Amino acid sequence: MKPLKTKVSITLDVDLVEAIKKLAEDDDRSFSQYINLVLKGWVAEKNDNETIH
Repeated sequence: MKPLKTKVSITLDVDLVEAIKKLAEDDDRSFSQYINLVLKGWVAEKNDNETIH
């Protein structure tokens, strides 16, 4: 069973959107998949850093 997803709406700078689109394309992922991957990594890193302190 796939994990549940929630639709969200955010506003991003145009240059950031273009950079993310390029990175997603280079990684053969959709824009949404790439943002999800990057945010999961950031949150995991943030959680790891907080447990050390």
